[in-house]
Amino acid sequence: MSITVHDGQFASLSNGTRLHFASAGEKGRPLMLFLHGFPECWFAWQAQLEEFGQDYFAVAPDLRGFNLSDMPSDVASYKPKLIMQDLQLLMTSLGYEKCVLVAHDWGGAIAWNIAIAQPELIERLIIINSPHPYLFAQALTHDPAQQAASEYMNWLRASGSEQALAKDNFRVMEQLFVGMGQPVATWFDEALRAQFHTCWSHGLVGGVNYYRASPLHPATATDPGAGRLKLDPADFHIKVPVRVIWGELDKALLPVLLDGLEALVDDLKVERMPDATHWVIHEQPQKVNQLIRRFLTD
Repeated sequence: MSITVHDGQFASLSNGTRLHFASAGEKGRPLMLFLHGFPECWFAWQAQLEEFGQDYFAVAPDLRGFNLSDMPSDVASYKPKLIMQDLQLLMTSLGYEKCVLVAHDWGGAIAWNIAIAQPELIERLIIINSPHPYLFAQALTHDPAQQAASEYMNWLRASGSEQALAKDNFRVMEQLFVGMGQPVATWFDEALRAQFHTCWSHGLVGGVNYYRASPLHPATATDPGAGRLKLDPADFHIKVPVRVIWGELDKALLPVLLDGLEALVDDLKVERMPDATHWVIHEQPQKVNQLIRRFLTD
């Protein structure tokens, strides 16, 4: 069955934000919402939109600050509560009160926060290589390996990182996919490269402002980062069903970030993929689709 993905759609939200989104399937079916991360856009979910548009209304927005969605320049506009508000208002504008939420990387960070603060919006949560915020804060404070793996965050937080990322035809941006000691990214072909270059050409300040707005980063000589936070794990407990897919070759988010997750989530299942990296949704899209299908019915 061939499903057409429709992009070029926009929602003007009551908080003043305009979000671009793509969709597949019939409006009125249950909503499945897909949230991308950095440095991506809605089309990271192309294979999932085609698959789940068969029986859901599958929607993938460009998050605030990315691609064709509004891109405020000030850091304060990227606080998680504002991104969460965007997504709730998007759901409302589409006529929904609940969704199945699937999220990767920064999209996952926002999704974890929704599950903690607004669980009524989520039927079930499917996370792909994105750490629970309490466990991430602990690792950034106490785990030397994760601190080293996350050092790039402080580079992105620095002034001028968006200009450095765009230099030499986005050479550093491409290194996020094909560098960092990862296996060769055969999925990053010329067609997808062209799509990403078009996406990035709309601006990078929004993407790096996610890092600047977050307290979750390694310490520096002048900033304690996540170490300044005094967090109670009870405040981060999740009652909605959570399923996790984790590519264990991730060089930025190490598998240690899964340790202790079962104590924070009432209904949890984790699928580790030892032969996949952070970019598992590109590397093994059909396997990811199979796992999501299983998670929806287990």
